[in-house]
Amino acid sequence: MLILLPPSENKNQAPESPAVSLDNLSFAEHLTKARIRAISEHDPSLFEAATSSAIDLYSGVLYKSLEYKTLSATAKRRADSQIIIISALFGALRLQDQVPLYKAKIKSSHWKLPLAEALEGLDSELVIDCRSSTYSNVWKPNPLRTVAIRVFQEKAGERSIITHMSKKYRGEFTRLLLRSKTINSPEALYSLASKNYDCELHPPHSGNPWFLDLIIHL
Repeated sequence: MLILLPPSENKNQAPESPAVSLDNLSFAEHLTKARIRAISEHDPSLFEAATSSAIDLYSGVLYKSLEYKTLSATAKRRADSQIIIISALFGALRLQDQVPLYKAKIKSSHWKLPLAEALEGLDSELVIDCRSSTYSNVWKPNPLRTVAIRVFQEKAGERSIITHMSKKYRGEFTRLLLRSKTINSPEALYSLASKNYDCELHPPHSGNPWFLDLIIHL
């Protein structure tokens, strides 16, 4: 199982620590050149800036709902191995990768080819895609093996998309996944979700992935 997350605009300041070591980041073989270019174009001083782990860096709504620090040791190991964060400056990160504080917008054209090479084959297992649209365009895993998580609110019989607060529910859902046994199929994912949410599962169509819709009643 692979879980794709976006980064967050809100980030924590890194404590005094060594500067980033690009060779030690995940997917370094395929992404180092693209990372050097992205950082050089955005802010070269980041090569010397203090770093923290990606899971400590990102502090937005999704990551607050994920509550990584309160997970069991087993769930943390799952998170460290199963989660990939798509990043504007680093392409793809694991939770324990050490990176500096930054604020940047992702350039899809910069990352599509390097990410396709770096993440090749990872979509042979089930991919649960919790990314926002901004970050979902840079790598599109096999739609037949991918379930994208959407969040809707329903009030007085009217259903509408939840935008900003969808991050909260995606974070909660990611936490639920990490505390459960590995999910190997869209149907098994729906079975787990339906015990905790009102939800709907939609099969792939016209090149789109599966969609799991979480329905939040207000």
